[in-house]
Amino acid sequence: MYVLYSSLLFVSLLFYAIPYFVRIKLIRKESIFIRERFGFNLKRTPSRKKSIWFHAVSVGEVLSLQNLIQKLKERHPGWIIHFSTLTNTGMRVAKEKLTDADHIFFVPVDFTCVVRKFFKALQPSLFVLAESEFWPNLVRVARKETNGVLLINGRISQRSFKRHYRFRFISRRILKNVGMFLVQTDIDKERLEKIGVRSDLIKAVSNLKSEIDLPHFEKEEYLKIKKNLSIPLTDKVVVAGSTRKGEERILLDAFKKARRTREDLLLVFAPRHPERFDEVEKICQDSSFQVIRRTLASPKAQWDVMILDTIGDLAQFYALSDLAFIGGSLVPWGGHNLLEPAFYAKPVFFGPHMKNFTYLADKFVQAGAARVVHTEDDLVEMFMMKDERLIRAMGDRAKQTLNSLQGATEKTIKAIETMVEDS
Repeated sequence: MYVLYSSLLFVSLLFYAIPYFVRIKLIRKESIFIRERFGFNLKRTPSRKKSIWFHAVSVGEVLSLQNLIQKLKERHPGWIIHFSTLTNTGMRVAKEKLTDADHIFFVPVDFTCVVRKFFKALQPSLFVLAESEFWPNLVRVARKETNGVLLINGRISQRSFKRHYRFRFISRRILKNVGMFLVQTDIDKERLEKIGVRSDLIKAVSNLKSEIDLPHFEKEEYLKIKKNLSIPLTDKVVVAGSTRKGEERILLDAFKKARRTREDLLLVFAPRHPERFDEVEKICQDSSFQVIRRTLASPKAQWDVMILDTIGDLAQFYALSDLAFIGGSLVPWGGHNLLEPAFYAKPVFFGPHMKNFTYLADKFVQAGAARVVHTEDDLVEMFMMKDERLIRAMGDRAKQTLNSLQGATEKTIKAIETMVEDS
């Protein structure tokens, strides 16, 4: 199976990955870090040092590990923390946010010889995967070269479950390399069991992202940021975070209708991917609104719609907002994380497509901390915020619901300590 997989991976690199990297190099003018991905100039870990290799893919997953890695380093300052990620954006965020990690690098290309080179150099006691990133050769070599493989903050979406279940004879062979699964919910646990993972190897410990520790803003800081962004103190700000293609036009149409009655509304778009910044700006300009990009904002700028064209600032804008809309939910994508606005006690709204976050979406809706919008009329009502007392109460319940989800970090650290000390 692994020989076939490696052959298919080689073919995909030739026909898909290489053209993709070429576009990044030529169009975005970004480095593709080929040497690093093949393990050249690797830093070697002293053999007598205990070390852990964490791997996460997306920006959200990187940020979810920030608090965990910080607390782990506080308890075990002598342990070496390696951290790998897949994308350039993930790398930028990791270097900025994961200040307690000793070594941050790109995950190796998933060929056995390359992966083995990384493990021989780093010599980790434990390999830790975040959420659902199962590279077949990576986890297979990790099982052989370390004391064990641990999945943390595990999540098996409905879409992933269908794929794993359909090809469970393959998935079981890959997943058997994982020694322990710490998952977010009982639903994730049940799905892994149906795929074929032993029940005693799976523990539902809640979501690491629910224990995020974001910056707190004093009133003076809050007012200064608003002034620098030219946001009148009496205006209401709606932040649409992590939006996907097709959603901006829908939101803009509803925003336009709401503005006919309520002129004190401002809208901030935070597209999920940086390559869509220009596209979203053009869509907003076509709507006849005054549009500005975050990087061009100033205290004198006048705007109706802002494009958040920076990485890592979405949480700050949620803090400034009066209401948050979660992108990826008006189109059949599956939604995105809703916990950052909840941290700042903001009411949360999203569309009907939240299947990647079903557990959290249902929990927040049931608590009266979030609402589902189905139609344009629902979106117009969302923008209008007619009952501001109710909106504030929703925000308070969002914070309370988030607080009720605590505990994952401590349970995860204990599992890591147990597996490392057994080495």
